Amino acid sequence: MYWLSRQKLPRKAGMAASLGTAVHASIEDLLQIDLTNRKPDQTHWLPEMAENFLKQRWEEEKEIFHSTPRRPMWKEKEWDKAKKMQRGAIKMLLEFVGANGVTPLKTTVALWNSILSRVIAVEGELRTKDNRLMGRLDMLFADVDNQGQLQGWIVADLKTGRAPNEELKPEVQRQLLLYRDILLSNNPNAPPVKTEGWYTANATRYTATGGPVIDDALKAWEETKPSPTPLKATPGQSSCGGFCDWKAWCPHWWNWRLENGTLGSEDFSDSVILLHHFDDNNGTGIAEICEPANAEGRAMPTGIQIPISFDGRGKEALQELLSTGHQGPIFIGSAMTNRDTWRVGHWCDVLPWSPIPDA
Repeated sequence: MYWLSRQKLPRKAGMAASLGTAVHASIEDLLQIDLTNRKPDQTHWLPEMAENFLKQRWEEEKEIFHSTPRRPMWKEKEWDKAKKMQRGAIKMLLEFVGANGVTPLKTTVALWNSILSRVIAVEGELRTKDNRLMGRLDMLFADVDNQGQLQGWIVADLKTGRAPNEELKPEVQRQLLLYRDILLSNNPNAPPVKTEGWYTANATRYTATGGPVIDDALKAWEETKPSPTPLKATPGQSSCGGFCDWKAWCPHWWNWRLENGTLGSEDFSDSVILLHHFDDNNGTGIAEICEPANAEGRAMPTGIQIPISFDGRGKEALQELLSTGHQGPIFIGSAMTNRDTWRVGHWCDVLPWSPIPDA
């Protein structure tokens, strides 16, 4: 997956990622505002400003989304979810300065300025001095006591995904600890540093704890240097059984599915097909299922033909592909295959089957 992700292949847009980016950017906007022309006791200003920032970022992300060829359907109904996530982030910021229970409507300019006074960096790049490792932190705050004395730094990473049940997932833990380690490697005289995941879903902060991870990260860097030869594939349920952005260029998942007898066996399946007929008006057609003929993923027709229906963004993607003159095998990602007629909808990938051999 990692090697393929570095091959300049067309990336896929996702609604969850676009929503999260819009929320992140709107919070970063709120942490960089200038309130000097407002009265310290003014209230009722924050909700409107926050929504305006979010709307601006939402529209920016929508434009980027629609200009990305690999995309599902933009969901305007997710706007309410974005507003809820933004409110969760604002709630955590207020609680960070001890304003528990204060609503955005009742937030004074003075109170928000107390948050701004704690900001050290927003959307800051972290990079080791040797340029081998880097990260991008969302927020870096000063941690102060009741007397306003500096106690340390807090790296806060805003998370718009599902909140943990009790503790951070190992991969998130590693990410946050790496931010801490890079920050400390560049600032040997830094005060104590804490790293936290700020989850908007439940407006809860989770602290990452553990020893240094930078040495392991450097080992991983050594093993993943850019190379003409792909990294060793590890097909299996955890890597190929679910989501992967790069299946249209990887023969390993296909051979793995064939070998364990699960090719096309799920309600939503990844498949390689030959399209024998397609009605451009109603989106219906006839497809022939293919199987891998060798380890390199050469498509071999099976003779099994099935009716197939393309609609919404799935139909648009197929039409765009056919307009290029493509006539060979087609990769279909996550088609609904549990009915007599396969359905390729807005959530599906429709791409030329172009496996990259290990050689």
